[in-house]
Amino acid sequence: MSQLSKEITLELVRVTEAAALMASKYLGRGDKEMVDKLASDAMRGMLDYIDMQGVVIIGEGEKDKAPMLYIGEQVGNWEPNTPELDIAVDPIDGTRLVAYGLPNAISVIAATDRGAIEYLPTFYSYKLAVGPELAGKLDINASIRENLRVAAAILNIDISELTVVILNRDRHREIIEEVRKVGARIKLISDGDIAAAIATALPESYVDIYIGIGGSPEATLAAAALKSLGGEIQIKLWPIDEKERNDLIEKGYDLEKVYKTDDLIKSDNVIFAATGVTDGDLLRGVKYSKNIAITESLVMRSKTKTLRKIISHHNLKYKTIPLKSEGEVRFINGKKGND
Repeated sequence: MSQLSKEITLELVRVTEAAALMASKYLGRGDKEMVDKLASDAMRGMLDYIDMQGVVIIGEGEKDKAPMLYIGEQVGNWEPNTPELDIAVDPIDGTRLVAYGLPNAISVIAATDRGAIEYLPTFYSYKLAVGPELAGKLDINASIRENLRVAAAILNIDISELTVVILNRDRHREIIEEVRKVGARIKLISDGDIAAAIATALPESYVDIYIGIGGSPEATLAAAALKSLGGEIQIKLWPIDEKERNDLIEKGYDLEKVYKTDDLIKSDNVIFAATGVTDGDLLRGVKYSKNIAITESLVMRSKTKTLRKIISHHNLKYKTIPLKSEGEVRFINGKKGND
C-alpha cells in the first residue's frame, strides 16, 4: 500500500521553488558550479522540513563524488511513523543554461514509494519519449524511419508535420541525418532533456517525439512525469566505452534490455514537481519585479492524473531560504534569517 499522500505535493513544489530561486541569482554569470551548488544547497535544506523518511535514489552522484544530494542520502525529518519514500532529484536540469542565460532550465524532484525507483548503472541511456497518442506504439529497437512512419500514421498527419526533439550533440549526427532524410521537422536543444521528454506529452508544446542519448537520471525523472501524463519513455543503457560495457556485462546487466516507464517508476503513485529557472517550452523562468520574484511550477500526481501549474509571488523583503550549509538565510542579502 502506498505511503505517499497528497499532503506532500505542495511541499515538493516549495523544494523546487527554493532551488530555482537560488540558482536564478547566478543567471548569466557564467558559473555553472555556483548555480548547481546553490540549487543543491537550497533543495537539500528544504527537504529537511518535510515529514518523511526519504532516500535519494537518483541524485548528484555517489557520496564520494557529490557534496550534496548524493545517491543513498537520507532526506526529510525522519520522524517516527512518517512515510518511507524514494526520492529522485535534479536540482538544476541545465546548469549551463542558467549560467549563460539560455532557455529551458528547470529544477526537478519526484517522490514515490520505497523501492519503486529503478537505479540505472550508466550515466547515459538511449531514450525514446512520446505522448499519450503514441504510447505503446513505437519501438526503440526499430529504425528511425519506421518509428516516424508509424507515428505519422497514428497521428493521421504527414511525416513532414512531425516534430522530433534531439539534443544537439556530435553523437547524434546519424540520428539527425536520418530524421532529415525521412522528412520530419527537427527541434535541436542544447541541454535540458527532462523538459524535452515531458513536452511530448503536452499538447501546447507542439512536439511529438524525443529521441537520443542523454542522462540516465534525467530519463527516470521524465518517467515520473510521464506516468501522470499518459506518455511513455523507453530506454536502453548506453555505456560510454568498452570498459564500462564490460563492467556492466560482468555485473549481469543485459545491454539489450529495454526499460519502459513502469520499469523505471514501479509505483502507480508518484508525485513530480518542477519549477522553471529560465523561460522554456515547459515553464516560465524566475522573473523579478522590484522586490517580488515570480516562479512558475508544474506538479503532477500519477494516482489521480492531476496536473497543476502554480504561480507564486515571493516577497523578497521577507523571503528566507533554508540552506543545508547555513540554515535559513535571507534571499536578498544572504544574512541569517533571524539576524
